[in-house]
Formats: sequence, C-alpha cells, structure tokens
Amino acid sequence: MALPLVVLGATEFSVEVADVIDDAGEFEVAAFVENDVRERAGRTLEGRPVLWIDDAADLAASHLAVCALGTTTRRRFTEQAEALGFGFATVVHPSAHVSTTSRLGPGTIVGVRAVVGAHSTLGRHVLVNRGCLVGHHTSVGDHVSLQSGANVAGLCAIGEATYVGMGAIVLNGRSVGSRAVVGAGAVVTRDVPDRVQVVGVPARIVREGIDGR
Repeated sequence: MALPLVVLGATEFSVEVADVIDDAGEFEVAAFVENDVRERAGRTLEGRPVLWIDDAADLAASHLAVCALGTTTRRRFTEQAEALGFGFATVVHPSAHVSTTSRLGPGTIVGVRAVVGAHSTLGRHVLVNRGCLVGHHTSVGDHVSLQSGANVAGLCAIGEATYVGMGAIVLNGRSVGSRAVVGAGAVVTRDVPDRVQVVGVPARIVREGIDGR
C-alpha cells in the first residue's frame, strides 16, 4: 500500500514533482501545501486539496512530506514542516539510476532519467531534476538544486543551498561553495567560492554576497 504524502508547494513545478511521485508508486499524494501565496490555499490542484501550512499540522502524524520548490530558499518551507512534526520522504523516479553504494538524505527527489554514480552522498532536501548526472564519489549538500540536464562529474563537492542551473557542467574534482549559483550552461573549470554567482564558459564570477536562488 502506498504511503500518504503531502507535497510542499502548489505551483506548476509542484505538479511535476507529484507526477514523479505517482510514477514511483511508493507514495500517494494526498494534498499540496502552500506557505507563500495565501490565495492558493483552499483550492484544488490536480484534483488534490491545497492546504495552508498551519492547516496541514493535523496530517503530520500520519503523512510524510517532500518539498517541490526548485529554488534553494525551500529551506524555510522544510523547516516549517519539520517544526509541525512532518517526516520526509525520499523519492526516486523509476527511470532514474542511483548506485546502491550511494546515499540519499530525507526529502531528496531524483527525477526522470537522472543518474547518481557510485559512492556519492546527497544531503537532505536535494533536488536532482530530470536528466541530471551526478558522478562517483561526489558530495552534495542539503537543499541543493541541480536543475535539468546539469552534469556534476566525479570527486566533486557541492555546498549546501547551492543552485546549479540547467545544462551546467562541473568538471571532475571541482568544488562549488555553499549558497552559490552556477548559471545555466556554465562550465565550472575552477573551484567556486561560497555565495557567488558564476556564468559562462569557462565559468566566471559575476556577483558576490548572494544567498542561493
């Protein structure tokens, strides 16, 4: 029997995540939960109710949760849900491949046709969007977003709450600091410090002092 689950978020991307959950078959989406735009609550989305975060508290004892926000600012949402007593599911689409030697933290989502190589560690609430590649012996911190088609090679380290844009490449052995942003299509050839945005080929710093995306 599928376990009941709530999706944190009530946007179009939340619907895509719900589709991944449905395909995986381990969990059944009972509701979406909103904490930002009050007007979204009280409606239905894909035939499921949208609840305001405070009104979802009664489900914490019987439902798990997963956060379906693409930005690294989802930390606020996961912390709210955790304070209400929710535990978190780990969701892997059946078309994805995750090495049996790798570890995924609670709340992590691995999307369609994504790959996680051998002996890698992904933290809590990591988003590995469709078609992403994560190489061997790589570590990915909590609340990281790896967007569609991103390719993080082997022996890499991605710091917490960092955003790696669509189609970006992080070359073998490189590190990207915490709360950084790697722009779409960028190629990281050198280590990237904390709280900077890099773009281009090769990737270069264009902003400093940022806080993820």
